[in-house]
Amino acid sequence: MADTVAIVTGGSSGIGLAAARALRSRGLTVFILSRRPFTEKGLHHLCADVSDERQCAEAVQAVLHKAGDIDLLVNCAGFGISGAVEFTELAEAKKQMEVNFFGTVNMTRAVLPHMRQRRNGRIVNISSVAAPAAIPFQAYYSASKAAINAWTAALANEVRPYGITVTAVQPGDIQTGFTAAREKSIAGDEAYDGRISKSVAKMEHDEENGMDPAAAGAYIAKVALKKQPKPVYTIGFSYKAICVLLKLLPSRLANWVIGKLYA
Repeated sequence: MADTVAIVTGGSSGIGLAAARALRSRGLTVFILSRRPFTEKGLHHLCADVSDERQCAEAVQAVLHKAGDIDLLVNCAGFGISGAVEFTELAEAKKQMEVNFFGTVNMTRAVLPHMRQRRNGRIVNISSVAAPAAIPFQAYYSASKAAINAWTAALANEVRPYGITVTAVQPGDIQTGFTAAREKSIAGDEAYDGRISKSVAKMEHDEENGMDPAAAGAYIAKVALKKQPKPVYTIGFSYKAICVLLKLLPSRLANWVIGKLYA
C-alpha cells in the first residue's frame, strides 16, 4: 500500500482526520486538505478551500508533483447549518451547498482527468443518513447530502468504463467538532412555537452521544480499499436499519416518523 496515494479533504479534524489516520495505518501515502495549517506526523498537509475551484486544481497538481499519482480521493470536507427554511438567508443556504456539494464536485473534477488517463481510481464521497432521512430545520444540510448521493450514483456510471469507482458513505451521529461548528440560527423560533431550537437541541444531543470518529474513519478506509464497492454504504447497524425502513415504509409514513422525532 506504500505506493497508494490518497487525498482526504477536511482532513484536519473530525471524520476526515479519522479517515486519514486509518488510511495511514494501512500504509497509504496520505495528503490532507483543509483551510487552516495542520501538522501531524505521517500526514502531508495542503491548505485549500474546497469551495474554490482554482485552489482545488492547484492542490491536486501539487500532490501529483510530489507523489506522482493519485489513487484515492475521499471527499470529507463539510459543515452544517440549521434553521427554518423560511428564515434562513439564501446566502447561507448557498454557502452550505458550495462547501458540501460543490466542494465535492470541485475536487472530483480536479482528479478525474488523471484517474481517467490511468484508467484506475477510487472516489469516496461522505454523505449522511440525513440524506435519506431529511431533517426538519436542517433542510439545506440534508439537501446538500442528498445531492451528493444522486451525483455519486450518476458519476459512477459515467466513469466506470475507465476503471474508476465512485461510492458514497453515510455516517449517522458522530462525536466530532461538527456539532460545535454548526452555524445555528433560531430566527423565527417564536413563530414556529420553539420547535427550531428544540429540534436542533435533540440533534446535538444525539451527535454528542454518537459514534467514536475513529470507528467511522476505520469504516471509511475499509470501504475505500474494497475491490468492488457498492454505490452507497451506511455506517452502523442501527443507521442501516433506519435507511432500510425508510425505503420500505410508505413515503408519507416515513416522513411523519421523522417529523415526530425532529419537528
